[in-house]
Amino acid sequence: MEYIILLIGFVCLIKGADFFVEGASSIAASLRVPTLIIGLTIVAFGTSAPELAVSITSAIDGKNAIAVGNVIGSNIFNILMVVGFAAAILPLKVKKTILIKELPFTLLASVILLVMGLDFVLGDVGAVSGLTGYIDRADGLLLLFFFGIFIYYLVEVALESRKNNEPEEEIETMPMKKSVLLSIGGIIAIVAGGNWVVDSATEIALAWGMSEGLVGLTIVAIGTSLPEFVTSIVAATKGQSDIALGNVIGSNIFNIFLILGISTLINPIPVTGEVISDILIMILTVLATFAFAITQRKIVRWEGIVFVLCYFGYMAYIIMR
Repeated sequence: MEYIILLIGFVCLIKGADFFVEGASSIAASLRVPTLIIGLTIVAFGTSAPELAVSITSAIDGKNAIAVGNVIGSNIFNILMVVGFAAAILPLKVKKTILIKELPFTLLASVILLVMGLDFVLGDVGAVSGLTGYIDRADGLLLLFFFGIFIYYLVEVALESRKNNEPEEEIETMPMKKSVLLSIGGIIAIVAGGNWVVDSATEIALAWGMSEGLVGLTIVAIGTSLPEFVTSIVAATKGQSDIALGNVIGSNIFNIFLILGISTLINPIPVTGEVISDILIMILTVLATFAFAITQRKIVRWEGIVFVLCYFGYMAYIIMR
């Protein structure tokens, strides 16, 4: 039965992502909202919904290893597999604003998480046991504060872009009612499909004897990132680079600032040395994206293939670990 639910979940994710990209893109064009902003906000939030549901549920149940592993694993998967696979299909154009604003913000979010996790090194020993640090409720409030700053920035960018009448990618528009229905239906299918995939895959993985932390970094992280994967792939095949890349960047920022922020308010999250190493790898993936994008202002096919191969290498590393 678990395998049947897993298959149904995949179908819902694929069709839901397709509907959501069409609806959100049409809304963006109709309202003259930049497609990059739609990718960074509405699409990113919709595709991050499974991570939010899983992490909050994990925090409430006290399964913090799954909560933090889900976020870090999802962010690594988003860059290496989602961006990598999308670029391998069709090179992704990178706008200047992504290089000088959105990607640095993603790097900032990752570095902030690293600093919070290193409290056992920096002297914050309030709840430390051995080499385990904690992201506590005060850290959670700070993460949510940065999330508010990010949302404010996006609103400012959208208003400025509309004021300057900046050129946008050509997107086919539909009647607003149909666009909204497609977007809402897509979100529902994405969330339901993501939850079904995660629940069934987790049951299958635990039955095979995997640890809670490994499940969070692999099965749960990949499962909750499938909406980002499918959405960005669909957008890439349609030549909508802004949504394909903006979706990933926005989702990664949402994952750290919003999802971990809320999860930490519910239950402080322990951070071990292994988690720190995963955060460092996450930071390296952002820096690699910088390095690839800054050369030609796009991520080409061979760079995408390198990202995908690196992800398989990361999977081998954490399984061996």
